[in-house]
Parts: sequence; structure tokens; C-alpha cells
Amino acid sequence: MRNALGNAPQGEELWAFSLAFYACPGVAEALLALQDRGGLDVNLMLFALWLGWSGRGRLDRDALAAAERAIGPLRDEIVEPVRTLRRRLKDNSEEDVQGFRERVKALELAAEELVQSRLARLAATKGRIRDGLAAARANFGFYLARKGGGAPEAAIILEAFERFAAGR
Repeated sequence: MRNALGNAPQGEELWAFSLAFYACPGVAEALLALQDRGGLDVNLMLFALWLGWSGRGRLDRDALAAAERAIGPLRDEIVEPVRTLRRRLKDNSEEDVQGFRERVKALELAAEELVQSRLARLAATKGRIRDGLAAARANFGFYLARKGGGAPEAAIILEAFERFAAGR
């Protein structure tokens, strides 16, 4: 769906970016490692990169706090419980259970998209910036620093992002 200006709504832009970047070699594994071991949020990491890369702005303490407030209840009450269920079903080899797991996975993905829609709405209040690549790097670094993340996976993500951005 496009808005009156012929552009995709921001939620769709963030979602499309996230799906494309997440599919890059090594990115999913690195993001999930930072989420599972470091307590970071994949959606916030992707949002930080997209916010800068799209020229919409830089994260600061207040913007990050607003983003966390906007998605916290969805993440805590919907995304994480559904993710936990999906992961718990993974080791069950019964065919019907795996079919159910695939439906749970689709539900989890829909919940993630809802989270990103909320994040994208926050970007509407940010101003335009010129060097989107530098802003993306800064945003990602800011989020990781605020959460105490400095793992090797962060370097993998940034290297993949450089290649991704160069190809666009």
C-alpha cells in the first residue's frame, strides 16, 4: 500500500529493509546471538540501522527510550511468549507438531511486523539527515553501547551492512 505521495508507508519501508538485510549472509545468526546472549532486541537493532540509513535521524537517549516504550508491551506480552513456544516445539519430531510450529512461526513474524510498524511511526518525528550510512553506524553503536553490547557479532553486522548499503 502506498501513501498519497506514492511512497510506501514507513512501516512497510522498515519491514522491507529488515527482511532484505536479515537475509544477508551471517546477519540473522549475528542478530540472534546478540539478542539471545546479549539481551538486545533484533527489531531495535534493525530500526537503529534503518533510521540512520534512510536519512530519518539519529538515536539519542530519549529516542531510544521512546522506542523501547512503544514496543515493550508487544515484545513482552506477545513476541517473546510466541517465540518461546516456537522454540519449545522445535525438537518435537512429530509431523503435525511441526506443522503447528510453522503456523506459530508465521504468527511470530506477524507480531514482529507489528513491532516494526510501531517503531516506524516514531521515525516520522525525526528530521532528515544527509549521511545516512554514518548515521546508521552511529545509531547501531549507540544502541549497543547503551545495552552493553560490544560482541564480535556487532562487527559482523556492521560489515554486512556496509555491503548491503553499497548494493542499494
